[in-house]
Amino acid sequence: MKILNILGIYNKADFFNFVKQFIRFGLVGLFNTFLFLAIYYALVLLGVFYLIANIIAFVISVISAFFLSRRFVFTSAAAPIIQLIKMYVVYGATFLLSTATLFLMVEILNLSAFIAPLINLCFTVPLNFLLNKFWAFR
Repeated sequence: MKILNILGIYNKADFFNFVKQFIRFGLVGLFNTFLFLAIYYALVLLGVFYLIANIIAFVISVISAFFLSRRFVFTSAAAPIIQLIKMYVVYGATFLLSTATLFLMVEILNLSAFIAPLINLCFTVPLNFLLNKFWAFR
């Protein structure tokens, strides 16, 4: 029960609201994931170095994520510019983490530059949700 209280869940209604919010975040995240991957793969196929493609796809997908999250997922009285700055901090931290692991997977572990970003999503999506919910849009 302690973990639920940490997440702000004290009763059944809180739990269902949390689940609905996570589902909305997941849908927005799914769209932004496809956007990110479409940009990333298109740039890689056009011959752009994969780390540069990663940066470009990141910048565009975070802008999209901010507007969609603000509209459909999180509510907050904070000024939009503050939320955007916090969101870039959150996504920036997970971006650095995913870029480092992308480099590790491609250069050290010899995984495909097409497969490695998909693996990264398994840990960056839940981390982004929690950081956005409890900090950026709080």
